[in-house]
Amino acid sequence: MPLSVRYHFSQHFVVPARKAFNWCTDFDPKDYVLMGEKDGKRHITHITNSAIILKDIFYSALGQVEKQKLVQLYPDQLSWVSTHLTGPNKYSQFLYVISPKGKDASILSFTASHIDYEKKTSDKADAKLLAYTLRTDDAKAWKLLAKAMAKELGK
Repeated sequence: MPLSVRYHFSQHFVVPARKAFNWCTDFDPKDYVLMGEKDGKRHITHITNSAIILKDIFYSALGQVEKQKLVQLYPDQLSWVSTHLTGPNKYSQFLYVISPKGKDASILSFTASHIDYEKKTSDKADAKLLAYTLRTDDAKAWKLLAKAMAKELGK
């Protein structure tokens, strides 16, 4: 049986919540570069105003990896949900919520429900290590995105 782990982290933004939400959900083929991935590619298909398919292709030690994700936007709640439809983490789901922190800042709350098909163990130590590694990697990518956002939006 695949290993399922949950993890969470927060990322501070130096821009107001609405601007942060708009920037984060304005998906771009160059998003992987902003996250520090030099070889990643992103294809974007708008299904509706609030539903998007992202097809991400990147390279790992095992070769080319392709993921397709359904992203549901909830602009009134400054949140979105990303569900992996294909790829090595199929059916994993990620919740992003942006909250205001005063007039000129905001914070992203990221919650992951990650399914790993390669790790077929229920060992708590393995799950804890995987959650720690994923949280660290995702938080690092969001730190880079926060810097890019601040630079682009002039903060």
